[in-house]
Amino acid sequence: MRSKLWRLFWAGLLLCQCAPAWPSTLRVGQDAPPLAVRVLDGTTLNTRDLKGKVVILAFWATWCDACRDELPLLSDYAHAHAKQGLVVLGISLDDSADLARVQTVAKRLDFPVGLLGSAWAGGYGRIWRLPVSFVIDRQGRLADNGWDSATPIWTKERLDKVVLPLLTPQP
Repeated sequence: MRSKLWRLFWAGLLLCQCAPAWPSTLRVGQDAPPLAVRVLDGTTLNTRDLKGKVVILAFWATWCDACRDELPLLSDYAHAHAKQGLVVLGISLDDSADLARVQTVAKRLDFPVGLLGSAWAGGYGRIWRLPVSFVIDRQGRLADNGWDSATPIWTKERLDKVVLPLLTPQP
């Protein structure tokens, strides 16, 4: 009996570490899961407090080449559209031991950066692919689900298609 339990335990552990996981309840148009992140300046940003803004949650890491290509584009876009209510929040999956590398990258960005401290991002699931981003509209609803994106890396054209309509004032 004891041997069976150990086998089940190890099989479960392997499944937890290998299988990509994200919540099946994450749906565009529904309320976005709240996420609180401690940013590098020591404050905590909570997506619930950003209601009324359009928010891009951008998950990245210093070791991710595609992320390093995407971050400057997101930074330029955040700067260009901040007055329209756009907030980009960069969430690094780097370990706290790599804080100096994260800070070096963050200095060049025009948006706050935080360390997640784990691959689990609450209602967004386990971050198993990088980069991955989620867009939240002004009402706090999920407007773009990064898990469903056929082309997960941001381009100016994709940002204009997904984000720009959310920034345009509605009549």
